[in-house]
Amino acid sequence: MVSPKPRVFVARQIPEKGIALLRSHFDVEVYRKRTPLSRQALVKHIRGAVALLSIFSTPVDAWVLERAPGLKIVSNMAVGYDNIDVGCATRKGIAVTNTPDVLTDATADLTWALLLAVARRVVEGDRVMRAGAFEGWDPLYMLGTEIKGRTLGIVGAGRIGTAVMERSLGWRMKILFVSHSPRPELEDRFAARRVPLNTLLQESDFVSLHVPLTRETHHLIGARELALMKPTAFLINTARGAVVDEKALLTALRENRIAGAALDVFENEPRLTPGLEQLNQVVLTPHIGSATVEARNRMAEVAALNIIRYLRGESPVSLVNPEVLRQKSPKI
Repeated sequence: MVSPKPRVFVARQIPEKGIALLRSHFDVEVYRKRTPLSRQALVKHIRGAVALLSIFSTPVDAWVLERAPGLKIVSNMAVGYDNIDVGCATRKGIAVTNTPDVLTDATADLTWALLLAVARRVVEGDRVMRAGAFEGWDPLYMLGTEIKGRTLGIVGAGRIGTAVMERSLGWRMKILFVSHSPRPELEDRFAARRVPLNTLLQESDFVSLHVPLTRETHHLIGARELALMKPTAFLINTARGAVVDEKALLTALRENRIAGAALDVFENEPRLTPGLEQLNQVVLTPHIGSATVEARNRMAEVAALNIIRYLRGESPVSLVNPEVLRQKSPKI
């Protein structure tokens, strides 16, 4: 008698490439609704599953993990994994994986799209044209900000932050960056300068956020930090929404203490802090940093491969908590 295949639960519809890879090895259930799963519903779906493929909004906290005795791996289809209680997973011998690298270029491209859009008032101009409100060229109409030679501050000089630096070369920008550790290669390659956060905020014309969401980075940019920025400066966030205190940002924008903001992520996603949508100097996109066909296909593939390799007893593509490898073999 052929034994049944181990079961894998996919917590959201993902590109078929990833699902097909999983189905070649496992019995796969895919949650195809667009409404997010509650913790209670998630527990029901992962009962008896050996693997969970999650997305950034899947709530894999300790309460969930304690109710999933057969679970061996949580594969997050994202770079960040702040939706997962990694400490609890590690204690229970559950691997946590993510999908870095594959979305670096897509997110860096969007960061620059947002920077250009907010500096040159592209979205505001689009609204004017669609409303039929353009009355003709005027020397003082809808003036924006030039980018060439300005100072770009990168908060978080990881893969995506570095890719954003690379894209600044054509604009001959001065680069400042915040990093936990020295990055002499960035200083050499981009003539960049590693500085404390306060210095970066005070000197930058554009501040771009690229840090993970942790206890230390929650509200990293709040009222105090916004007050340090130039009144002509712009804030761009393609990291995680809660890195910014949105209420403080709304106040700073309303009082013209900074020139504008461009946000792809939001503190209480998918909800937006009321009032931000009313401001012309704000560009808003619905968390599309990795939303290219190429990037999402690669993310789905890596998320699937992480599960396949780990459950074969092989090293996954990207393991967040390598401590689990010192525990009993996950091979099934």
